[in-house]
Amino acid sequence: MRRRKGNVTKGVLIALLLVFTLFPAYWMVASSFDAQASSGGQSLLPKEFTLDNYRFVLSEGGFGTFLRNSVIVAFFTVVVSGTVALLASVAVARFKFKFRTTILILILTVQMVPLEALVIPLFVQVRDLQMLNTLLGLVVVYLAFSLPFAIWMLRGFVAAVPVELEEAAYLDGASWWRMFRSVLLPLVAPGLVATSVFSFIVAWNEFIFAMTLLGGATENYTVAIGLKQFFGVNSNDWGSVMAASTIITIPVMIFFIIVQRKLSGGLVAGAVKG
Repeated sequence: MRRRKGNVTKGVLIALLLVFTLFPAYWMVASSFDAQASSGGQSLLPKEFTLDNYRFVLSEGGFGTFLRNSVIVAFFTVVVSGTVALLASVAVARFKFKFRTTILILILTVQMVPLEALVIPLFVQVRDLQMLNTLLGLVVVYLAFSLPFAIWMLRGFVAAVPVELEEAAYLDGASWWRMFRSVLLPLVAPGLVATSVFSFIVAWNEFIFAMTLLGGATENYTVAIGLKQFFGVNSNDWGSVMAASTIITIPVMIFFIIVQRKLSGGLVAGAVKG
């Protein structure tokens, strides 16, 4: 009897937690299809179904351009950070050289610095490099954020791969590149996926640095700062805000669905190996 009551209590708590977690997402999607949302009259169930909010966001709102910019920034951030972090982690985990421990400590220390403290220094550096108001400058900054975490996490995966496997590949006549592609890369793939997800989230959702570095180039806005144009001084277009927020969420959901299996394995393995 007590066990049954305990199960009922757990079920109720889980249901409440799910409602608390999923209700904002439901409200966002429902309001995006509600014709009265723009005037602040949205309800739990849309009284008048419409796609006008999406049409306005993608046409007059220019959100298609913002989506393209975000995809470009996220793609290059994920690819470059994953490639550089993987090669750097192999170097740190496999080769012995001077100041290796110092480099690892510096990588860990960088992650402890609040991002807000880096706004002005990075702004000055990007300006001096003449990359202000460009997507390239934003990618460079995002790489600076994502690489320390990626290198530190992938180092654990590379170090956990037995050296004997690499030596066996060499004995079979494989070159370093063949060993790396056929032996090392498949074993560290879960960690690479986990770090890629982190890099993607940084590039897709970040607002402060995107607004600081792209504030003077509206055509290069990403979705995070493009959303602010639907907020007015005295009133907000909630229908457009919710439609744009739904559009922003869809690519993230698709990305997570694609990599969810390797992501869970990578995070668990990273927690054990790190």
